[in-house]
Amino acid sequence: MGMANMRNAVLLTLGLGSALAAGTTPAAEQKLYLFNWTQYMDPEIISEFEQRHDVDVVQSYFGSLAEMYAKLQAGGDSQYDVIVPSNYFIPRLIDSGLVQKLDRSQIPNLDHVMSRFQNPAYDPQAQYSVPYQWGTTGIVYNTETFPDAPQSWSLLFDPDVNASQPFSMMTDGQVMLGAACAWQGNDYNCANREAWVEAAKLLLDTKGRRNFTGFVDGTPVLQQLERGVSQVGLTYNGDYLLNRSENPEAYEHLDFMLPKEGSELWVDAMMIPARAPHPELAHEFINFILEAQIGARLSNYNRYSTPNKAAVPYLDEELQGPPAQPSKEQMARLQFTPSLDGQQLQTFQQLWNEVKSR
Repeated sequence: MGMANMRNAVLLTLGLGSALAAGTTPAAEQKLYLFNWTQYMDPEIISEFEQRHDVDVVQSYFGSLAEMYAKLQAGGDSQYDVIVPSNYFIPRLIDSGLVQKLDRSQIPNLDHVMSRFQNPAYDPQAQYSVPYQWGTTGIVYNTETFPDAPQSWSLLFDPDVNASQPFSMMTDGQVMLGAACAWQGNDYNCANREAWVEAAKLLLDTKGRRNFTGFVDGTPVLQQLERGVSQVGLTYNGDYLLNRSENPEAYEHLDFMLPKEGSELWVDAMMIPARAPHPELAHEFINFILEAQIGARLSNYNRYSTPNKAAVPYLDEELQGPPAQPSKEQMARLQFTPSLDGQQLQTFQQLWNEVKSR
């Protein structure tokens, strides 16, 4: 699914054991345990929730979805109250029994959720999840190096378009296979073995080019482009916007684009683990995030798109249009990364391992 780097950050876990061991807080004070991506939450929003509900929010962070999943399987489903996974991991969490159904009566602000997120394919009828933020995955490139760059995956995959300039690919295998599928004329959300095999061959060829610099994600990609170490890479629209706002001079010649062949639309959602210690407080927190002005403050902080229609009037002007809010034409060619399980998941993992290791 940034921000230094939200979706692929270095693990910064605050140990629950040490937090609990402190033992100096009054017994009446509640705690809410939030498990989230790094730099994805405005500290002032947390402070307001703490003051309003007289609670202490203990935040822990994960750097990848696989890491989050492993933590939950190892007992984290009884340690955290709210988690924030990405859409294509949600079915896996539901099927594994690691999350609980929501009590919609405790979340009156669900009416604020945009219609496109009210009955998502990854969670029909939204029984388990509430959208937190959403965004897109695209190509960031140097406009001086590529003044006539095609709005296409060819900037990555066609050696005639980029014969010598350094470029990188993402570590997220599903995103990269999807990108290769889209470039080859299949849908971004392709999930059949034949298309994957062809896509994997393309990725191996691309990886073998002299100007390929490695697999890099989100913010490190942007840092490489800022320094001129790389000229093309993949990142998330919110990461791009945040870094641009913090270092505008470096971004005079860096642009973000969504390839015309199709790319990823992703959603990060709030869920309550199966054995959450404070489920009622978790519902309160989810409802709080769905408040109009809180939702806007969240997006204004992390520069990602809000799924909250009531929040839109309060958004910064920059977040009202592309790349934060794709155009209708762009939205038409964005797709969710498919959720995989069973043999399909094994096939993907085998192909991606081969791409990474060869």
